[in-house]
Amino acid sequence: MKKNYNFYALIMAGGKGTRFWPESVSKKPKQYLNLISEQSLLEETLTRFDRLIVKEKRFIVTVKEQEKLAKASSKGMIKRNGIILEPTGRNTGPCILMSLATLLQSGVTYDDVVTIVPSDHVILNKKGFHSTMKKAAEFAHKNQQIVTIGITPNFPHTGFGYIQKGKLINEEAFKVSRFKEKPHFELATEYVRSGQYLWNAGMFVAPVKVFLEEFAKHAPLMYEHWDALLGCVKNPSKLKKVYEKLPSDSIDYAIMEKSDRIAVMPATFDWNDLGSWDALSTVIDETHGNTVVKSDGEFFLNSTDNVVFAPDHFVAMINMEKHIVVVNEKVVLVAPVKDAQEIKKIVEHLKKARPDLI
Repeated sequence: MKKNYNFYALIMAGGKGTRFWPESVSKKPKQYLNLISEQSLLEETLTRFDRLIVKEKRFIVTVKEQEKLAKASSKGMIKRNGIILEPTGRNTGPCILMSLATLLQSGVTYDDVVTIVPSDHVILNKKGFHSTMKKAAEFAHKNQQIVTIGITPNFPHTGFGYIQKGKLINEEAFKVSRFKEKPHFELATEYVRSGQYLWNAGMFVAPVKVFLEEFAKHAPLMYEHWDALLGCVKNPSKLKKVYEKLPSDSIDYAIMEKSDRIAVMPATFDWNDLGSWDALSTVIDETHGNTVVKSDGEFFLNSTDNVVFAPDHFVAMINMEKHIVVVNEKVVLVAPVKDAQEIKKIVEHLKKARPDLI
């Protein structure tokens, strides 16, 4: 039976990726870096949609400062004029609402299904990704719900949000019982042991009208500007004035945590959100017991479980374990793997001390 809707992709690409400093900086954030292949993470994301969603039905939303980077990383891979520019940073709720208005003005209909995904995740199993996304789109359209994609946890990660599964709706999807914030280690361990929780991958699939109905119901202060948004998305100066009136809430807070029309579908693919340098060890093959992302050669003596990023540099390590070493033309970073999340604190310090380095 032929489906009676079109399937579109909206890729969120405006993030800063501060935990990948010093490579991820304001002039070139994480999603534009070549970390796992010769393609940037944004290019990897777009390529992942090949044979699932044609390029004419793909859009990117980012900030004005990243427009050139987004164009360079998406050439020939998205709809012509398919880059949506957020007038100013106002969190994912307003960003998605404004993007939906732009899609509608570009020929998308209220019955069409849109998948909203981040631009900087790593998924190697494209076949599994396609399978899950197709099922999510079909379920979302048939049941008029928002489907979020959940990742079956294989260890108690404290850096991810969790989704508690409710009753089984069909063979692939569960009703969402509740969303949980990033837990401490003991609670994360309980979540994983129970088998009732999934990692929140931040991927959403739904018909346009369902997204809008849930904005209207659960985020009325945001949705009250919908008509104005719809009328000015092609006029940057007017759009900026309207956009600045929208409350700066995340899509999770605005809709996902409140709606009773959310289903979760466990992914049938691998997933890594590359939240920090240490995550690369799970997606790049080891070199003599270490993760060498880039270098001009290396020597390891009694050194294992390190993550090295040093393009055009020969790296020698002696008696070092579980450290991150990043070298570029301006900066040398050395940190224990266990403290990878703390790198963002360096960026906070540099905002005043050395803004030229961020």
